Amino acid sequence: MTTVTVVSAMVAVACGLLFLYPYVIYPLTLRLLPKKPLSLGEAGTDGAGFALFFCAYNEARVMPDKLANIRDLKERYPNLQVFAYDDASSDGTLQLLQAEPDLVTVVRGSGRTGKAHGMKQMVAQCRADYLVFTDANVILDVDCVAELGRYYADERVGGVGGSLHYISSAEGTATEAAGGLYWRLEEWSKALESATGNVMGADGSIFSVRRELYPDFPDTVQDDFTVSMAVVFAGKRLVKAPSVVAYERLVSDRADEARRKVRIAARAFHTHTVMKSGREAMSPVDKYKYAAHKMLRWWGAVPVSVGLLAALVFLASVGVPGLIALAAATVLTVAARVVVPKSSSFVWDLLVAVMSTLLGVLRARRGETFAVWTPPATR
Repeated sequence: MTTVTVVSAMVAVACGLLFLYPYVIYPLTLRLLPKKPLSLGEAGTDGAGFALFFCAYNEARVMPDKLANIRDLKERYPNLQVFAYDDASSDGTLQLLQAEPDLVTVVRGSGRTGKAHGMKQMVAQCRADYLVFTDANVILDVDCVAELGRYYADERVGGVGGSLHYISSAEGTATEAAGGLYWRLEEWSKALESATGNVMGADGSIFSVRRELYPDFPDTVQDDFTVSMAVVFAGKRLVKAPSVVAYERLVSDRADEARRKVRIAARAFHTHTVMKSGREAMSPVDKYKYAAHKMLRWWGAVPVSVGLLAALVFLASVGVPGLIALAAATVLTVAARVVVPKSSSFVWDLLVAVMSTLLGVLRARRGETFAVWTPPATR
């Protein structure tokens, strides 16, 4: 074999391993770390000391289900406070919220100010000891508040991330399948991170922090990432609670999911730059977790692109066998698209997700921020 053949093969393999590292290899390395068990308390609370917050923009379609869920929570926890921030909705969301004054304290924005701004406004009006954050389109299991109380019985715990269960549409699109796979890998990593110390950030669908750890932050950051990581920066534990359950529908359209990935990645990377001082103070183990879980994923499109290029160079360097292999791969790809279109679409959706994440990071590096949001139409 020629030097080009050997080097291109090594580069292709190395890129493949680098891309897979945060999803597969990194969680396996966490199994080597010592476990840090928790001292959970007993379940049972009337909601006193807890406050639930969510922001909404044009969520009238899901608001009846959301309000029904809040009613169930209030019946279980009569002293639970619930706040909703309306970010200048134009579809009747505000009116639906205001029609339930016994369930929800509504805070109305002066215009499109975004989720981070809205969360800060609501928290400023509340003096609860434990702050619980969720999204307008998320349904919470009625046991969630009691389960959060069990975790807070351990004084070392400063924040708790829940377990999000995604719900697919009746069609079960390839975009949903790709999103579901990503989230299962994400939940696997977070469970192992929690067992060995700290989770690297909580998802905004359901998480909670102690009031005294709630930080100050600009409106342009990703508030769930900022608030949850503030727990780690303060020296408390941020853990994952599989018994704190939330339900959310997957985005079923590729274009909607791509736009969502761009926005999330851009906000996450911008937040990453804002949190520089906190990151530098983390323990070596947490720095490793952060780099492997967060940073490698943001740049995942780079090893994918370089690896594919190296693979093509490898095939070209081996001559006729390489051309035969490339032709066979092309034929199989076309056949798969015809015979099992969902499978080939699934691979395409994974690639779109990876590329959209990189695009979001690049836009953030150019100084772009995404303070406001629009709910995906196909969620």
